[in-house]
Amino acid sequence: MGAGPAGLYFAISAKRRDAGHEITVIDRDPPGATYGWGVVYWDNLLDVLFRNDPVSAREIRAASTLWQEQDISLGPGRVAHFAGYGFSVQRAALLDILTRRAIELGIRVEHGRDVSDLADLAALGWRGGAGTRPGDEARPTPDLVVGADGANSRVRSMFDGQFGTSTDVGGNQYIWLGTRRHFDRFTFAFERTPSGWVWFHAYPSGADVSTCIVECSPKTWERLGFAISSGPEMLRTLSDIFAVPLGGHGLTDNPRRPARWQRFTQVRNQHWSVGNTVLLGDAAHTTHFTLGSGTTLAMIDGVMLAQMLHEHGEVAPALAQFDHEGHAALEPLQARARTSMSWFERVDALLDREAVGATGADPVEFAYAMATRQSDQPPWSYQAHRAMQVPALRRARRVLDTSLRWYLARRRGEPARLAAGPFGPAAIPADSATRADSATRADSATRADSAARAEAPAVTRTNTDAGRGPGGEPAPAGSAAGSAGGDGGSGGSRGFEKVSQPARTGGPGARSAGS
Repeated sequence: MGAGPAGLYFAISAKRRDAGHEITVIDRDPPGATYGWGVVYWDNLLDVLFRNDPVSAREIRAASTLWQEQDISLGPGRVAHFAGYGFSVQRAALLDILTRRAIELGIRVEHGRDVSDLADLAALGWRGGAGTRPGDEARPTPDLVVGADGANSRVRSMFDGQFGTSTDVGGNQYIWLGTRRHFDRFTFAFERTPSGWVWFHAYPSGADVSTCIVECSPKTWERLGFAISSGPEMLRTLSDIFAVPLGGHGLTDNPRRPARWQRFTQVRNQHWSVGNTVLLGDAAHTTHFTLGSGTTLAMIDGVMLAQMLHEHGEVAPALAQFDHEGHAALEPLQARARTSMSWFERVDALLDREAVGATGADPVEFAYAMATRQSDQPPWSYQAHRAMQVPALRRARRVLDTSLRWYLARRRGEPARLAAGPFGPAAIPADSATRADSATRADSATRADSAARAEAPAVTRTNTDAGRGPGGEPAPAGSAAGSAGGDGGSGGSRGFEKVSQPARTGGPGARSAGS
């Protein structure tokens, strides 16, 4: 249930491991109706995608845009810099790629079908076998039901608390918007208004569009009148506030699915499975968007569940392993996400406290505080941060990053046209990236042109660092990774890159798996 990244990629991953699976993906929205703008990710996800299903990986790679470096702006001329890089892709493009790939593999994708209670599940055959409502065709009772329908999961709510769900709502208000200004860097712009501080997290998400997540404290939100203003009036106000960092471009909304102000809800579940029903992505867990890990975690959930089902051959032990290992790996990441969310809820106080005279807070000091908000850093990290403020050193780091990207892209088996040479253009769409520690990972899977015939690789979870950018820099604080209001979203991951031997063939095929 749910045709977001988690549900679709689980279906693809399971079908790749056993073509005999009968899988149906059901979503209540019509095709193409998705919230949000771009989602971000790092090369750790690309590594897994190319190993798991090179066909869709190549399309995702080609549809993505590279951003390099991060700017933290406290006003004109008051900018600090970070090294690093990552990728972004329009959420609509990602879902289109995954949907087409699922259908190509023989997966049934049904849009515009609402399942809101157990009676609906029964009518679809989830509980009682054949369909019982007029117009419903008979369906076999499934071996597995997958709830991948977002943070406000209806599937989860049908089980009367059996998943042990708890939620915490953050204090800040945020809204997910777009702009025609193309940002080639991940940019944080903090603007002081008479009502308080307002900031955005912006990054490129297409050739002519960028994503902007605007955030502010609840007091600032109320004083600016956003509790009662919406639509064009609200967009004009925000565009005026960010006139300088937007370079004269305005902020825009999605006319098909207008954005709304909201507060982030952190979802935790004591159990990710009940009987033959399992939760994936944001339905099982959310991490604050300032970690940029939602989409990555959602898709990796799908890979890991498919792999464990294939290895065990039975649903119950596979779900038990998925539940146990998933919780153990995710709990530290959720703790860091809570710390990150709390830090941004104190931005007004931090900036006002650090302000000195007319010059205001030191952007370099503030940027370092933001970078180290999740954990303490070794003493040399501050000196490295200071060094990155020197243009010549940033240029040298960019050359190093480009060389590393080229090497890892070719090692993954990406087409040469998508891999920048070691001294080629530094900012091209869909370039590949990596964290420094990725050199220890296993070799890439087969190239995409033979992937459709190859056995799907087995992927096992490792305990890699989460929420980190290339070279260990903190993941950008504003990655709209699907956690910003929906079902799965980038960035660091909880560990999953190690590749073992190809999956067994001829494993037991499920009669039907709903996701």
